[in-house]
Amino acid sequence: MTAAKIEQAVNYIRSKTDVVPELCLVLGSGLGDFADGVDGEHIPYDDIPGFPISTAPSHKGLLHIGTCMGRSVVVMQGRVHMYEGYQPAEVVFPMQVMAALGATTAILTNAAGGLDAALDVGDIVAIEDHLSIPNLSGRDPLRGPHDPASGERFVALNKAYDPALIVTAEQVAASAGQTMQRGIYAFVVGPTFETPAEVRMLQSLGCQLVGMSTVPEVIAARQHGLAVLALSVVTNMAISTTRDDRITSEQEVWDAMVEIKPRFQRLVAGILQTI
Repeated sequence: MTAAKIEQAVNYIRSKTDVVPELCLVLGSGLGDFADGVDGEHIPYDDIPGFPISTAPSHKGLLHIGTCMGRSVVVMQGRVHMYEGYQPAEVVFPMQVMAALGATTAILTNAAGGLDAALDVGDIVAIEDHLSIPNLSGRDPLRGPHDPASGERFVALNKAYDPALIVTAEQVAASAGQTMQRGIYAFVVGPTFETPAEVRMLQSLGCQLVGMSTVPEVIAARQHGLAVLALSVVTNMAISTTRDDRITSEQEVWDAMVEIKPRFQRLVAGILQTI
C-alpha cells in the first residue's frame, strides 16, 4: 500500500484518539478476548479507510487503541488472511498502519498445528524463525512497486524474531510456572489443512509448527523497524500418514483453544507488563 493510503487510515484513527501506542498486538484465532481489557477506543475495521475486513470465525474485526496493563497499545482483535481472498499487500496494511501510529514493538499470536512429536496440544511456542511457502513462490507482501516512505526495499529476516523478546517471554512463562518452547513456523496459505505428504515435507525441512497467518505481518513489521515477538498455541497435531484414522477439523482447533485461552491470556498480560 502507498504511504498516502496509510496516512489516510492513520488520520481517521487520530480523529478518534490521540494515543500513541508503544506496542501493537495481533490476536489470532480464539485469542481475541484479550482485547476486551483495552481501555480506550474500539474502532470497527470497516470504518477505517483502506482496512481489510476480517471474515474468519472468531475474528471480530475491531481495532482497540488505548491502555492495557499500564501500557499504551493498539490491538487487532482478529486479523485477515490470504485464504480469505486478500492479496499479500492487503494482509499487511493493518500492520503498516499500526507502525505509522507509533508502535515500536509487535506481539503476534496464532493458533498452529504441531509438526514435532515433542510438542503437545496446549503448548505455547515462541517462533524463532519461519519458512514461508508463499514467499518462495512469489507471494511476498512487499512485492511490487516500492514506496521509500514505507521502509527498506530489501528487508533482512535473519533476525525477524527478536531474540531478547523471546528470552523475556520465556522468563515470564517460567515465573508463572509455564513452559515455553521455541520453534520454526511454516507459513501456508490455506484454508485447506495440509496433506500427510505436505506435513512430512515440512517436517523434513525442520519445521515444528504450521499455520496460515503471521508471517506477512512479521515482514511488514520488520520493514518498518518494529521488534517482533510471535507466539503460537498448538491446537492440533498435524497428521503425517494416510494410515492415521484421525481427521483434522476446525472444531478440533476451537475445542483446544477453549482450554488453552485463559493460560495464554495470562502469559500475554505478563509479557505486556514486562517488556
